[in-house]
Amino acid sequence: MLFSGPITAPVPVFLTILAIMLVAPLLFERLRLPGIVGLIVAGVIVGPHGIGLLERDATIVLLGTVGLLFLMFMAGLETSLDDLKYNADKAVVFGLATFSLPMILGTVAMLLLGYNWLASILVASCFATHTLLALPILTKLGLMRTQTITTTLGGTLITNVLGLLVLAIVVKAFKGNLTLSFWLFLIPSLAIYTFATLWGVPKIGRWFFKKFGHDENAEFIFVLATLFVVSYAAEKIEIEAIIGAFLAGIAITQIIPQMSSLMNRIQFIGNTLFVPFFLISVGMLIDPLILVQQPQSLLVAAVMILAEVVSKFLAAWIPGKLFGFEFPGIMVMFGLSVAQAASTLAAITVAFDIKLVDRVTVNGIIAMILVTCVASPWIVSRWGQQMQSPGSSLAAPAAVKDFKGDRVLVPVANPNTEDNLLRLALILAKKTGGTLLPLHVILEGEGEISATARMQQTQLLMAAETVAHAAACPVEPIPRIDTAVDRGIVRSAIERNASLIICGWKGFSTYQENFFGSVIDNVINRSPVPVSIARLPEPIQNTSRVLLAVTDADLAVASFQQTLDRAKSLAEDLKASLQVLLVVTKGDRDSANLSEKVITPEIPIVRVKGNFASQISRQLLTKDLLILTAVPHHNSWWYGPGRLKVPEAIARAHPQLSTIVFYFPV
Repeated sequence: MLFSGPITAPVPVFLTILAIMLVAPLLFERLRLPGIVGLIVAGVIVGPHGIGLLERDATIVLLGTVGLLFLMFMAGLETSLDDLKYNADKAVVFGLATFSLPMILGTVAMLLLGYNWLASILVASCFATHTLLALPILTKLGLMRTQTITTTLGGTLITNVLGLLVLAIVVKAFKGNLTLSFWLFLIPSLAIYTFATLWGVPKIGRWFFKKFGHDENAEFIFVLATLFVVSYAAEKIEIEAIIGAFLAGIAITQIIPQMSSLMNRIQFIGNTLFVPFFLISVGMLIDPLILVQQPQSLLVAAVMILAEVVSKFLAAWIPGKLFGFEFPGIMVMFGLSVAQAASTLAAITVAFDIKLVDRVTVNGIIAMILVTCVASPWIVSRWGQQMQSPGSSLAAPAAVKDFKGDRVLVPVANPNTEDNLLRLALILAKKTGGTLLPLHVILEGEGEISATARMQQTQLLMAAETVAHAAACPVEPIPRIDTAVDRGIVRSAIERNASLIICGWKGFSTYQENFFGSVIDNVINRSPVPVSIARLPEPIQNTSRVLLAVTDADLAVASFQQTLDRAKSLAEDLKASLQVLLVVTKGDRDSANLSEKVITPEIPIVRVKGNFASQISRQLLTKDLLILTAVPHHNSWWYGPGRLKVPEAIARAHPQLSTIVFYFPV
């Protein structure tokens, strides 16, 4: 210890921790090492076993516990129950393999090192769980919807839940509470608790967001309250709070769009403040002198790393060969599942706090985390580039525009509908790393533009800019004065190089619009870029299923792939299922052959015959988002003014249905 005593004054303590949070990740990322490792190492250096600058007092423990719960909560946010719906059988096989093989090999390895049964099983459960550290790499490579990745995502949910259950049972056994009454209480209470969390939280959340969705601060506090209520309830049924935090994340992620400002705020606060506190507090547990004083710790670390890497590789290779995956796909499965971070740190921290394991074990786990966190991104990047993206063999024709980096123009005029339109625009813009272009048009009259009109324009654009900044999306507000709204929209789209226009739609046309045409009709007529017509009477985040309704004739149009890609993006971000409704007009065999060529196998297709609007109405469910596609001179409802005949008929029959029509110019 280099100091006479640790810092105890609140301001210097907090300042020191903030300095660590700023400097350590930046330094280690410069060395091409994960930032989380830098925070742990910094905790070692400033902690009681380092230079003694800080002590692991009650405040550090409190904030570290909050960070631990937040870490597991965000791990839950990355886990979707829908991942099990695609390739469910493969996900179950891989999930059980990547849990059982590390459990078996890990337990044997730790027993050979002299650990007792409970400690061996708990350490092995750390090997079984994993953190999807390299997932952003696959997103950039466009591989998220491949069979390999959906299998891995589904398996992750299974192995992490099983690993946390093993932790709960081992902790009870160590405390001497693993009795018959515990099992009689645990099984029904855990079943009720899990159902109440996964079913009740989304129900309550949708009601709350619908009622108070205009208040972003209230939304954020609701999410925090959900996290701690569910975690506290887990403690009341005598399981670890981190299990509750994980389940809370799985439950709440169903109702928060991935690209929304709320999700961005949760991840920002968690990754910037709470989780670093936890990582620093973990570093303070580590005693580096043990490596010198007890050389056995080096052996423990080496055995842990070897057992974890070998078992995870076998758990990916055996099911991969069984499923017929190519070797690059198997290596990507291995690379994704080998990384240890969130669940591992959580479990070993709980075990150390109850004195089930010692500092030698904690040091070994940290060494394993360091090795796997460095290896995982490299493996995924190396073999992910050799995998084939879904639909890559069916590349879009050269005539179809590449929509990477969409510049999405959205007119804002009505504060009551602006929020939903902006959320939709942000999803489509952020998914491609694009830019939001909010536009407000003031009509040019004979007299001078009033100060009230200018003030309203400024307020609407400032509100849109605030929403975009909160979602970390580039934004370029466009104030405009023009002779007509439709001309202002089209001219702005051309001048600002927009790639998509999103217009709000009320769901019906007046007699005047049917005769002379509406603003939307005129925008569609003149726009050189695609136009999205959106009717969103319900908050878009409440969507549970995205239904893409098409005819077999639509499948042959070059722009269909763009519509399908956008439907996928919306479904992924809204955590909703995606289904294609195919209304057949040609022969069944021709329709089946065409749909198999343009729609990937993991997307379910319902084939029906009959009237287009009637068949759609029969298939609609509550909380559906209906997506239609249209091309002039191709779809019958696009002739003449007031052309949205089919969407209007559906809107009249289903007034609360959210609908998006994608129009593509010829």
